[in-house]
Amino acid sequence: MMQSQFGPKRSNGNGRPLAVPSIRMSLRPAGFGAFAGRRRPLGGMVALVVLVLLQSGCAAPTYLTNRKFRDNALTQTLHLVGRKGPEVSERTWHTLRRFDLEDVYQNDHKICFAQIRSRVRETPEAELIYALSELAYVEGKKAEKAGRSSDALNQYGIALTNSYDYLFSDDLGTSRNFYDPQFRGACDLYNESLEDTLRLLCKKNQIQPGQTYTIKTPDREFVVRTEMRGQWKTDEFDHYEFVSDYEIQTLRNQHTTYGLGVPLIAVRKTPENGDSREKYYPKGLSYSVSAMMRCVEPHEGARAGESKVCVLEFFDPLKANQIQLSNQWVPLETDLTTPLAYFLDSPEYRKRDEATEGLLNPNESASHRGLYMLEPYDPKRIPVLMVHGLWSSPMTWMDMFNDLRSFPEIRERYQFWFYLYPSGQPFWLSATQLRTDLTAMRKVFDESRQDAPMDDMVLVGHSMGGLVSRMQTIDSGDEFWKIVSNQPASSADEAIAKLRGDDDDRYKLVSTLFFRPNTSVKRVITIGTPHRGSEFANDYTRWLARKFIKLPTMAIRTGNRLAEQNPTVFKDTELLTVANAIDSLAPESPIFPVMMRAKRAPGVKYHNIIGVLENPSLITGRTVKGDGVVEYDSAHMDDTDSELIIDAPHTSVHMTSKAVFEVRRILLEHLSELDSNDRVAQLESVEAESAGGPMQPVVIER
Repeated sequence: MMQSQFGPKRSNGNGRPLAVPSIRMSLRPAGFGAFAGRRRPLGGMVALVVLVLLQSGCAAPTYLTNRKFRDNALTQTLHLVGRKGPEVSERTWHTLRRFDLEDVYQNDHKICFAQIRSRVRETPEAELIYALSELAYVEGKKAEKAGRSSDALNQYGIALTNSYDYLFSDDLGTSRNFYDPQFRGACDLYNESLEDTLRLLCKKNQIQPGQTYTIKTPDREFVVRTEMRGQWKTDEFDHYEFVSDYEIQTLRNQHTTYGLGVPLIAVRKTPENGDSREKYYPKGLSYSVSAMMRCVEPHEGARAGESKVCVLEFFDPLKANQIQLSNQWVPLETDLTTPLAYFLDSPEYRKRDEATEGLLNPNESASHRGLYMLEPYDPKRIPVLMVHGLWSSPMTWMDMFNDLRSFPEIRERYQFWFYLYPSGQPFWLSATQLRTDLTAMRKVFDESRQDAPMDDMVLVGHSMGGLVSRMQTIDSGDEFWKIVSNQPASSADEAIAKLRGDDDDRYKLVSTLFFRPNTSVKRVITIGTPHRGSEFANDYTRWLARKFIKLPTMAIRTGNRLAEQNPTVFKDTELLTVANAIDSLAPESPIFPVMMRAKRAPGVKYHNIIGVLENPSLITGRTVKGDGVVEYDSAHMDDTDSELIIDAPHTSVHMTSKAVFEVRRILLEHLSELDSNDRVAQLESVEAESAGGPMQPVVIER
């Protein structure tokens, strides 16, 4: 049955949508956000105790719930959910009276419909066509309510085709008024009759893009050809849901566009072909889709009863936000947010998004570590990689991602990726793993390194994630090696040669101490980042952290083995064996001075967003300038191209509208500079050629 393709998948066993209760967290993991305080032993202890309690199972927020009645733009106009409904609008009654059709409709709607068609053939009249569409929709609702699905399908077909004629027929050029609210009403009639048509079709047919179906009603026969538009495959999706069945609960904004079409949630099918790219797409991933149907009346001279041909098309609103109908460009009706919320609410995603586990048990959460994409990889768009902070996960970026993607100029040129990592381990270990993961991802998607946008990557890091991001752009030299050893080593090979032990152990350790910048990263945005550490990491919180945070077993064993086998090489084995995320963020950590003086990759630009509370509470501290967790003096950097101060706490500074708009500004600035460089390269190429000099090869791929 079609329930596997369309319609509510979540039910209470009686076929009705199951409403999931909305649970709000009073303590939201995000960066350092669960903790606050400057040298407050009690505050730090309380925070970690709460953290330990939460590890037994913290209720994540609900992102959407099922509606009791589906959202329908005609509900109020036609009284669809009223006791007496559905009812024809007063304006349509006026039209019926004006054309002396009121009594005819009340006696027999079929005769009324036939007379309206006859009058329209003689003199095309927008009001009459609109009235026919609305009347047919009302009759369709009545038929469906009475259980006459075939009759309802026929009526919805009449409403669909006549609303389409109202919007696009050349015969209505003088009587159709684009400024009349009725014009938008015709759009709503088209959209809602299409959705109701799809709902009925999907109860009887396994609709699969790329197939053709024949649907018979008492009055006519429809041939429906289904086509997938865009880069998706015809069998890309497991099933579809209707956006109108759900209501957003947690995400701050719902981004929609108004036009024609039915917004759908397309739940991706996990391929079984072992494609190496699949590990970058989470299971249960859902995309935004907009469905459109174009119907063509049988040509003149066709024999009676000849089938009406309809094309049902599925569009990707990220790729096309308008389509051409009857020589007109028409905006698609879209919803980018509800499909995202549907995925965030899925069990598959919740299994991966376990922020507390990532802090307290990095060893267990390491299996989920990696780069993730929530939309198909696009070789023509620039990657923006978002890196979360301590006791956090990619979930913390969803408001910013949802808002940024709503700007056409952003989604047309950028694709967004997310990094999930065990936040309880030292940040320099996470930075090493990110370098490795970025290299592996590039090999999978662009092994020949032909995709130019991959080399214009932007990193956005919140809190500790800002340190992980910034470390992708610095050259360690031998500075990090000197922190743990008095034995000089000018290169990784020399350091490896000095160590005794297993080859794999030696390579793993040295890779965290000797590294080169990733030349694909061209811009880094840090938000609420403790570039010089945080006073949160005091003696008390560090002691508690060592009690409760279970460091990765492999890292501990590697450090212990090398420390035992090389007693004269290492001067500080603590960083190798017992350091966790809290230790790594202590202001006295030797890592921060080294990061400050390390060489930066040429051409990389940095931007900073810092939270500074104007009226801090007693808990966050009134004497220190900062966001309640990270002081301004620690967050500020002199080498940034821009710095924005926002009145917001550490937990939510990256979720504020000001932060989102600033990131948008930076991304647009990035595009402007890249496009400007391309224009200069093209101009120099043309000038060189016109001057008769040697022509230098210039590759322009943007």
